[in-house]
Amino acid sequence: VQLQASGGGLVQAGGSLRLSCAASGFTFDDYAIGWFRQAPGKGREGVLCISNRHETPYYADSVKGRFTISSDSAKGVMYLQMNSLRSEDTAVYYCAAELDVGVNKCRRGDFGSWGQGTLVTVSS
Repeated sequence: VQLQASGGGLVQAGGSLRLSCAASGFTFDDYAIGWFRQAPGKGREGVLCISNRHETPYYADSVKGRFTISSDSAKGVMYLQMNSLRSEDTAVYYCAAELDVGVNKCRRGDFGSWGQGTLVTVSS
């Protein structure tokens, strides 16, 4: 399993950004996928995850209504669309995947395969 995140950058508060994660070595139908972030001086936080178990996606409370996750299995890419960005969204963002687990694993970041992070900086 290989994952590579991209699309980070500097954006003004209120703006939007879309992160991409190129995935290979696995099938989205068999895996849970998700986005996580780590802000300066803080621990890693599960942002958004979807599973292959037809569950309701997991959203961190802080991003509900602003962030969405999607995937294109044919292209092997997953996305994180971030709207109405806030300064507190500044963090290094990671994509991750885990074989056949529920979205409950998202909150704790219990995913086994990780891409390198991409930095998102939101200026106020």
